[in-house]
Amino acid sequence: MSIATRITGRFQRLKGVTSGYAERESLEGVLFALPYLVVFSLFLLYPLLKGLYMSFFDWNAIYPSESEFIGFGNYARMLSDPLFWTSVKNTVYFVVLTVPTLVVLALFLALGVNRNVKGKKALRAVFFSPYILTVSVVTLIWLEIYGAQYGLLNYYLGLIVANPPDLLNSELFAMPAIALTTIWWTLGFNFVILFSARQSIPGRLYEAAKIDGAGSWNTLRDITLPQMKPALLFVTVVQFIASFQVFGQVFIMTGGGPGNSTETIVMYLYDIAFQSHEFGYAATVGYFLFVVLVGVSLVNYLVIGRNDE
Repeated sequence: MSIATRITGRFQRLKGVTSGYAERESLEGVLFALPYLVVFSLFLLYPLLKGLYMSFFDWNAIYPSESEFIGFGNYARMLSDPLFWTSVKNTVYFVVLTVPTLVVLALFLALGVNRNVKGKKALRAVFFSPYILTVSVVTLIWLEIYGAQYGLLNYYLGLIVANPPDLLNSELFAMPAIALTTIWWTLGFNFVILFSARQSIPGRLYEAAKIDGAGSWNTLRDITLPQMKPALLFVTVVQFIASFQVFGQVFIMTGGGPGNSTETIVMYLYDIAFQSHEFGYAATVGYFLFVVLVGVSLVNYLVIGRNDE
């Protein structure tokens, strides 16, 4: 056997071993991801496609085979439905009230607790502890605070003004009251994320800035905020998505009232699905919400990708 023949044989055996290893690795990768793919298909992909399918029907939940195909009828109805646009307006109002406050206040607290202040470990626990409560517990606490006759807030307001308003029965104050409850409840999540981002900034950057004579404002503007930008973007988008899906607080505290002043998109979807039993139309509203949230996620991806570059 010639040397060339032996080299060719060894190369073929090595190629066979490499190919077998790659195939085994690919198979292990598929098996590793298989449980997730099954759960994803059953509980996300299938409902997503089924909802899209239902949105083109006057859906009969009891006898689906008797559902009537109406094409884009539900979409046309949605665009001309004044109550739907009221729910959109209320949801946007809630987002405006909560998202900037939750991001700015969490940033302020994260930077403050990061400094050498007494009891900062206790402060971290205090700021985060409301987040571990369930929505029912949070709303029951704040229903007691907002109570018109015996509520804690109205007691102190009564010391200042003669007739304090019944906040949750006021079209003017109901949504801000729900927003305040949400801010108190969810601030801890944003605080933890931003505090971790602040802790991860290398100390040598601040030492170099100090040597260069940079002041507190310049350090914040040129080092702290740019280094925390990915975390700030993440918190902003996650908070936007969560606020756009607000439901539990509204459902328990006001039920969408008074006068539809707190009727949000998810609350409206719930009403038309489980009160009016119009599941096809509810699927259409759900898809509107889905498109909005996908758009926000896409913006987040593009902005963070640009930031990484």
